[in-house]
Amino acid sequence: MSERADWLAAARRAMQTEAESVLAAAERIGDNLLRAVDLIREHPGKVVVTGLGKSGHVARKVVATLQSTGTPAVFLHPSEAGHGDFGVCQAGDPVVMISKSGSTGELLNLVWPLRAIDARLIGILGSLRSPLAAEMDVVLDASVQREADPEGFTPTASSVVSLALGHALAVALMQARGFRAEHFHRSHPAGQLGHNLRLRVAAVMHGGDEVAWVKADDPLKHVVIEMSARPLGAACVVSADRRLLGLITDGDVRRALRNHDDIRPLRASDVMTVSPVTVDPQALVHTALALMEDRPSQIYVLPVVDPGAGICAGLIRLHDIYHSPSN
Repeated sequence: MSERADWLAAARRAMQTEAESVLAAAERIGDNLLRAVDLIREHPGKVVVTGLGKSGHVARKVVATLQSTGTPAVFLHPSEAGHGDFGVCQAGDPVVMISKSGSTGELLNLVWPLRAIDARLIGILGSLRSPLAAEMDVVLDASVQREADPEGFTPTASSVVSLALGHALAVALMQARGFRAEHFHRSHPAGQLGHNLRLRVAAVMHGGDEVAWVKADDPLKHVVIEMSARPLGAACVVSADRRLLGLITDGDVRRALRNHDDIRPLRASDVMTVSPVTVDPQALVHTALALMEDRPSQIYVLPVVDPGAGICAGLIRLHDIYHSPSN
């Protein structure tokens, strides 16, 4: 095996080790995670998340995820807490402490002042027999069999597991609170994500004369001419009352040319995809994106069909989602 092949093998082993560690942690969560959810839901204020070193970086990401999914949260640097930053903590705040060893001195020093303000303590800890674990109200087990690097000492798998548990807690809270896409976009008003959660498909789709409309018995040559004149990557095969019968994409045309020496006998119905994936014009752009991308083989164009009337209104492309105006 060459040196470069060794590098690639090490990289794959690292990812596999991390993935296996997360799966093992997923099997361990249960009543402990539910208790953590209850502690946070029962408090009307914010969550404080703290950690030091690599665990501190994980804590900051967990805070960002909680904030964006309906749970107010702040990061507390454990070293700065003793020099005034502890003032961010208020009576009864749930506090999530993240530590691989469970013996971080700066975190242990926070336990007494936090108990003095009746804080509830949730640990995401790599050791259940650690000093911090003994002080927690709830512990989420972030232990790993080994780290992902060849020598097994770099915080890799342990950091990924801690982050995954933080995400699991945030997602469980989303579910408990009925947090949905319409709530999510309020905290993401800018950027592509906020854009996709704000706009409806009808705002960015193509309709009318922009779309290649063909009938089921139209010759394939006519379909190609229509698609060339209206280059959206697909033609909608519709009935006389504009009900969708099928979809013909550029890929369908190429396959027909490859598989048939003479395409003159071919009709639209011979090459179309029957019952293609469709999207409601009133659906969020985010939904259309998921329909196109969250599948084994991505698709790049969707027919837009009114589910009530069954009428095909047009097409939306992946390109339209990523290049549509943000306002």
